[in-house]
Amino acid sequence: MDVISLVGIVAALFIVIGLSEPLADWSRLPYTVVLAIIGVMIGLGAAYLMQHDSMVADLVPAVEGLEFGIRANVFLYVLLPTLLFQVSLGLNLRRMAEDWVPILVMAVVAVVVATFAIGFALQPFTSLSLVACLLLGSIVATTDPSAVVSIFRSIAAPQRLTRIVEGESLLNDAAAIALFGFFLTFVMLGVPNPTLRDALIGFPTLILGGLAIGWILARFCLAVLAWLARFPLAQVSLSVALPYVAYLVADQLLAVSGVIAVVMAGMTLNYLGPGRMPPTNWTNLREVWDVLAHWAGALIFLLAALLVPRLLADFRLYDLFLIGVVVVAATLARLFVLYLILPVLTALRLSPRIDRPYRVAILWGGLRGAVTLALALAVSENFRVPADVKREVGILATGFTLFTLLAQGTTLRGVISLLGLDKLAPLDRALSSQVIAVALQTVREEVAETARNHDLSQNIVRSEAKRFAERLDVAIQKAEAADDIPDRDRITLGLVALAGRERDMILEAFREKLISARLAERMLSDADRLIERTRAGGRDEYRASGRLSLAQGRGYRFASMLHNRLRLSGYLARLTADRFEILLNLRLILRDLHGYIDTKIRRIHGKRVADLLHELVRRREEETATALDGLRLQYPGYAEETERRFLRRTSLRLEEREYDILHADGLIGQELHTALKQELAAKRRAFDKQPPLDLAVQKTELVRQFPLFATMNETNRRQLARALRTRYVQPGEVLLRKGAPPREVYFIASGAVEFETAGHRFRLGRGEMFGQLSLLSRQTRRTQATAISHTTLLVLDETGFRRLLNRNQRLRSAVIESARKRGLDIAALEF
Repeated sequence: MDVISLVGIVAALFIVIGLSEPLADWSRLPYTVVLAIIGVMIGLGAAYLMQHDSMVADLVPAVEGLEFGIRANVFLYVLLPTLLFQVSLGLNLRRMAEDWVPILVMAVVAVVVATFAIGFALQPFTSLSLVACLLLGSIVATTDPSAVVSIFRSIAAPQRLTRIVEGESLLNDAAAIALFGFFLTFVMLGVPNPTLRDALIGFPTLILGGLAIGWILARFCLAVLAWLARFPLAQVSLSVALPYVAYLVADQLLAVSGVIAVVMAGMTLNYLGPGRMPPTNWTNLREVWDVLAHWAGALIFLLAALLVPRLLADFRLYDLFLIGVVVVAATLARLFVLYLILPVLTALRLSPRIDRPYRVAILWGGLRGAVTLALALAVSENFRVPADVKREVGILATGFTLFTLLAQGTTLRGVISLLGLDKLAPLDRALSSQVIAVALQTVREEVAETARNHDLSQNIVRSEAKRFAERLDVAIQKAEAADDIPDRDRITLGLVALAGRERDMILEAFREKLISARLAERMLSDADRLIERTRAGGRDEYRASGRLSLAQGRGYRFASMLHNRLRLSGYLARLTADRFEILLNLRLILRDLHGYIDTKIRRIHGKRVADLLHELVRRREEETATALDGLRLQYPGYAEETERRFLRRTSLRLEEREYDILHADGLIGQELHTALKQELAAKRRAFDKQPPLDLAVQKTELVRQFPLFATMNETNRRQLARALRTRYVQPGEVLLRKGAPPREVYFIASGAVEFETAGHRFRLGRGEMFGQLSLLSRQTRRTQATAISHTTLLVLDETGFRRLLNRNQRLRSAVIESARKRGLDIAALEF
């Protein structure tokens, strides 16, 4: 095929892609189903033209190129890496981490169950070996739930459910292709059947090897991307190369799963990229990948559909029965996962509850598509695969795919409607009447103001006002009729609106360059969780989710463990610096929510609900301020530096806005405007990097502020700071146990500790010490100490404490005073 024919074919394909989306909207069919139908029609037309080339001699070269120029490698090495990489790049990994159990079940476990269910169900009815039947099972096990995801988004389905289905769309492709590569090895001529050892060692090696390659290459790519910060186009170009390099290195050089390597590379770049790249560059990169993936996804579906006539060329009537067996086995396997495994996970609180209508929609929306056809084509083109296996795999995989697309895909929207998922909930219907009434009242006021300002004809104004008043009266009547919404539901709706506004304000702060992309993603994940849980559980879940956003999670506990036990402080310092910035921005956002309550929510839900929302927001403000004050006590001076950085970034953004206004008004020219913005960009880069949090410097500052060490000179304080160890503890952590031998003395730099002795409880707070009496009296501990808040301790061993006692008379006096309060014999203490 010459270059001119190739260009013509590519142009024609893109025209089809461009017209398929409005056609899908008009026909109310999923976009992928429309692409598949058009592709099959083009494939049938191409086959017809090939048989009647004498009638269309001029089209023969193009038809040959269209029909026979498509090979499996086009899908596996050109289009599939692009599609998988973009999906993994666009996932909300922090939120998906909360639902990793159901996602893995829907993706990996479901693929394995479907593979073996189809393989064992098909084997008695065909002459193929069991391994060949399992190969077919792995090919048709992968689903393409993009249709049901798009419909879920259009009907405002629970975000958590949509996220699970999205996670399935990525990981089940990777799992199925990995299984396919494993079974294909044993189907090829001259290769013995797999043993249990092959399954237990070979398959995990494929997966783990792919994960390692993807992670290593992505980390290397991230380092180069950070170096290319001033060259956004170069960053995009490098990111385009990453999935292909990962696929080729894993698949061709190291014989591990290339698909897994691509997915892992995309997820690594997704998780770490926002912190390594400027926000604008990261946004541009994501937008470019969205376009590339749209093209790749459409082309992979369209080109795969073109191959349907070729794959069904040797179709026989008995194959129809075998296709039916595959359909039944695949359906039963999916029913097993949806109705048996997932309910068990829900009972164990590992998965959200999925209502029956949504389970039916997921079941019926489990379409097969381009990946299945591409894998079937790869088998049919492999000269080492027996001819009978090629034929059966090609026909059964293609027939099953056509069934899901034409039988399930064309009726999916109707099934959604039949299940009632496309209808508003009764509460939303009642609320919509009040929202319309409030909106129309606002519109009437603004239209009247516009008429006065423009001095419009009074006759026209009066006639339009009369028509609008009639519409407003009807809306008010409906709103009054629907005024029976319980306050509890109004509170829930108001809190959901507040959480949505909080999310919008985070995005505004990111666009204003007040928050980095990495921290904005974390805050957006917290806001999404706040919306979801509030919608499901009302005010209790709103408060619980708000506290969860303030909590120091597993990562923080791990970082504290690294610092406390291994003296590795880098990870803890980074997390703490991030926490400072997040809390500072969250406090400002919460303060601004009060205005939103007064201007918007009060008009819809009334004064009583608005007052309660004010109170709930104030509680979150207090909790945020408490957490921020705790950090200030732990890290003196750092909070002030963070606030100073925030103000400087704000001033730069306001200055940039003024320059934009002056340029838009024509008061300054393009050259001056560009020069001014370049100067601002240089200043902003200096503030984009977080101020370093040096835990050693913070420890010195803590020692300086400790009352017991106030009389020490600066040299002795620095020596003491080097001898002390900083220990960060979580609420509920036991610091001292009864019966444990005394070895250390603790000074409370921030937080509070509760003690239990002989049934009595008492607490110590900032500036106090404990553990000294047991150590000096050589007695076994009879007290248990437990942290009751996030606490920072300064820890000194016995040798250092005795040396300190000899130099610090104030400390010696404090020890004696504490012994008198406990009723201990001063003479028994070994100073």
